[in-house]
Amino acid sequence: MDQINLFEYMSEQNRESESPLAARMRPRTPDEIVGQEEIIAPGKLLYRAIMADKISSLILYGPPGTGKTTIAKVIAGATRSRFISINATTAGKKDMEDAVNEAKSILAMNSQKTILFIDEIHRFNKGQQDFLLPFVEDGTVTLIGATTENPYFEVNGALISRSMIFELKPLSMDNIITLLKTAVTDEERGMAAYNPYIDEEAVRFIADVAGGDARHALNALELAILTTEPDSKPYSMISEASDGSMNSADAEGAGKTVIGPADPLRPGIHIRLEEAQECIQRKAVRYDKTGDNHYDTISAFIKSMRGSDPDAAVYYLARMLDAGEEVSFIARRIVICAAEDVGMADPNALVVASAAFDAVIKVGMPEARIILSEAAIYVATAPKSNSAICAVDDALEEVRNSGSLPIPPHLQDAHYKGAAKLGHGIGYQYAHDFPNHYVKQQYLPYELDGREFFRPDGQGYENKIKEHFKKIKGKEN
Repeated sequence: MDQINLFEYMSEQNRESESPLAARMRPRTPDEIVGQEEIIAPGKLLYRAIMADKISSLILYGPPGTGKTTIAKVIAGATRSRFISINATTAGKKDMEDAVNEAKSILAMNSQKTILFIDEIHRFNKGQQDFLLPFVEDGTVTLIGATTENPYFEVNGALISRSMIFELKPLSMDNIITLLKTAVTDEERGMAAYNPYIDEEAVRFIADVAGGDARHALNALELAILTTEPDSKPYSMISEASDGSMNSADAEGAGKTVIGPADPLRPGIHIRLEEAQECIQRKAVRYDKTGDNHYDTISAFIKSMRGSDPDAAVYYLARMLDAGEEVSFIARRIVICAAEDVGMADPNALVVASAAFDAVIKVGMPEARIILSEAAIYVATAPKSNSAICAVDDALEEVRNSGSLPIPPHLQDAHYKGAAKLGHGIGYQYAHDFPNHYVKQQYLPYELDGREFFRPDGQGYENKIKEHFKKIKGKEN
């Protein structure tokens, strides 16, 4: 190793040792990646491509802290290609020109391909993205773009068509817990040198509040460890004795499961729930996603919308958001309420709720809070009717009681060969041939003649339905 390379190597080593915990704990191989099993687990396409060094241009799309840069760096470590990284928030066309020229030189001299990683690629304007196109097309560079925005909206369509799109999901709470426990005990890259030990409830709190963002969780853990005073005694003296008693009054939080420390014979750094709350600047909200409070809160949210109280609905929405509830879970409940409790009194409520469900998945937090608030307020302030659910439930009960009653012959399919001989479709009257596009004929099975399932009560849009029925049928409905 020559002198220049030695200095570069030492500089790189120093940078790695002084990097934040989240950077030091980045996986180095595909097998070290936690989460994203749908795209990078053994046997999956991206995993196979990395292991075979057959990476084609791709775009990694997902919220912050889900592993976009991590996957790019794993590819960098596994590939025989030259790896160049630029960030679109600070780079300009000159940086791209330099990267492309370097790639051309390397390809000409060594027949070595270049992977160009562009973080935040959506920050490049159309002209900057267009510049890359011919070099991606001719293989000068293999593009890996990372973006927090939907690439189908923010990335050049030509680049999209030449790239594979992989959507990364927020890490699960279990994924984050695994990363935190590893960071506490890892002696090479983690925090084990500080001899920390952390209560299980503190780990779970950080993982919950992180909201699927591994970087956020690891940064919080590092801050907690670096700012907490070590114990006055070795961990072994304040931990549980072999007979089940406690050796010292210093053993605060007795009975709680702890992770670590690496060396019980020297003082450790104890991270409790209090330190976790302080380092992540959040209080623990009494909201267990699998417990009673979870169900009580969502119940209050739905009942507030049903009861036309937008203030209460937004309040319970805020409690769920503050506790880290999945936005998709909340959105699903708004969709259900729009159909079940607003129903035909304002059919547009279901359209609004469904659009909100799609939008929060695409956008994510924190902006998703605005979308959910709008949808919840719309549903809460809309006129209410449960006629739709009553109609289908009554119909289901009838079907279960009476079975599959014969469909009137004139409604049966008349398009297949031999249908006419069976009388199928004969006598059917085409509604559009009549005034008001309505003609009275038997639609229900004859055994159910006169039975009504849908009974609008005149709320909101249902009043228009009643007036319409009165006009075309000449009767109140």
